[in-house]
Amino acid sequence: MRYFIKLAYNGTHYHGWQYQPNAASVQETLNKAFSVLLNTDINLMGAGRTDTGVHATEMYAHFDFEAELNIPILVHKLNSFLPKDITVYEIIPVHEEAHTRFDATKRTYEYHINTVKNPFTQELSWYFNQKLDVDLMNKAAGILLKHTDFQCFSKVNTDVNTFDCTIFEASWKTEKDSLIFTISANRFLRNMVRAIVGTLVNVGLQKITLDDFTAIIDSKSREKAGFSVPAHGLYLTKIDYDYLK
Repeated sequence: MRYFIKLAYNGTHYHGWQYQPNAASVQETLNKAFSVLLNTDINLMGAGRTDTGVHATEMYAHFDFEAELNIPILVHKLNSFLPKDITVYEIIPVHEEAHTRFDATKRTYEYHINTVKNPFTQELSWYFNQKLDVDLMNKAAGILLKHTDFQCFSKVNTDVNTFDCTIFEASWKTEKDSLIFTISANRFLRNMVRAIVGTLVNVGLQKITLDDFTAIIDSKSREKAGFSVPAHGLYLTKIDYDYLK
């Protein structure tokens, strides 16, 4: 039987989701917990990768297990066994061909900027106190929806067949002392969201114009795009599947 896991994690102390031979990862930590509790080797397949220091308030992974599970008891045991920065919310039986990575129809990220220094959010948002033109940043964010090739925001030498992504939503909102950028797409390239945010910040600082922003996308050049903002302000917040409502 195949099972989906709905989980969340604070990525501060992990080198991302993906297994790393010489560093702690979320995937490895979960594999060990499941393997111990189910008394067999379990290797989870995640819905995607998050980089070192990136958080997830909603992440999915799947695994196969031949026997039927007592799901409420297993979830309770997992959350007792796992470190405090990883939580399993649900374990969901799915059909045998279901795949957390390939079946996802939409992924949503948020990037959090704190405009006032706050000792309680230093590891959970990027402190940036320069004045930003948020209206201008939202106009630039709207330009993203008119494009599909985002090579300029991708890490160079990345192993992908296409740089095309369909962006469904991209916008900024202000909440008290915070700025939150939300972006949804069918897929994301490596480092894409952090590079987009860095470039939008340059728009907000009026270092580049809206026409410059369009020209950067058309250039397909990572060198022309803005800096990559720090990982600790980035959150994977939602993954959509047609058969999970």
